[in-house]
Amino acid sequence: MTQAPGPSPALPHDDRDRGPGRSLAAWTAGLLLAGVSAVMGCRIADVDGVTPVPQLLAFLPWLLAPTGAALLLTALARRRIGMVWGVAVLGALAWYIEPYGKDLKDSEASGVPVAEVRVLASNVQFGRGTESLVGAVRRERPALVFVEECDYGCQDTLRRELPPADFPYRQAVEAGGSQGSVILSRYPLKAAAGVPGTMGMPGAVADVKGHAVRLQLAHPMPPLPRQVGLWRSELGRLRDFAAAGRSQPTILAGDFNATQDHAAFRRILDAGLHDSTRLAGNSRAPSWPSRAPAPLGAQIDHVLVSEEFSAHSARFVQLADTDHRALVVDLTFHRPPAS
Repeated sequence: MTQAPGPSPALPHDDRDRGPGRSLAAWTAGLLLAGVSAVMGCRIADVDGVTPVPQLLAFLPWLLAPTGAALLLTALARRRIGMVWGVAVLGALAWYIEPYGKDLKDSEASGVPVAEVRVLASNVQFGRGTESLVGAVRRERPALVFVEECDYGCQDTLRRELPPADFPYRQAVEAGGSQGSVILSRYPLKAAAGVPGTMGMPGAVADVKGHAVRLQLAHPMPPLPRQVGLWRSELGRLRDFAAAGRSQPTILAGDFNATQDHAAFRRILDAGLHDSTRLAGNSRAPSWPSRAPAPLGAQIDHVLVSEEFSAHSARFVQLADTDHRALVVDLTFHRPPAS
């Protein structure tokens, strides 16, 4: 009598579940997590790495998207290890998206208030946004204006439209294209050696009601694929400027071509300066590119201040014909302890 064949032996659970679709999902999730993990590894190690890591670090919150997609794919593929990996990466992202710097309570300036100082910083993109900037300056009435990429035409327009009656003092690097820049001031200025760089970065010392305040415009080179070393070097010079005047009231403002997620930028903060947007609770508001929806941009324009300043407002203003939003900050200058 022929015995009926018994049931086929059951395949292991993994083999039954392993089909081409799930394998593809698992591999795709692995590649996504590997890429995000490489960027997060540099962020955790406090380094900027090499291309494309510095460029990706500028948009660190964007990495939530591929991490979320990877988690979904690992769930579909039923890969527990991948899900644990994805949750770990997601947790690291959430941690580092928090603002960098001292706690607000630790950063509050002390001392008698001396002056209310409104600062406006704007990159006018090769001078194209100059007319819009003039309108913003007239509306906002800042005491100090830092303008990057202010070419010859931009400088002429500012002299004509914002005459000495409005801004009696200015310190400029007059040049074409992106290399020109200028600091406009309602306070008396003394010339100071600016930080050397590929693009103009003038410096000055302002007399704010009898107190000397160091001013420095920031505009290092961007981290282009073949110029990351130059970008890092010029940010390092700005860090040296900050460290050299640690005991003096300082405002360092402009287009840093760096965010709080770049180690080279954090070195500047660690030299004794505070990001005014952090102090005012607006540290993730994007400033570039101006046409991108708010969640998709990066904050690369900053006004950094020493401990003698407190900030109670920081907002970005849309300008026409430039790819940067202008930053307007309301500061209170407190009497330095030694005064």
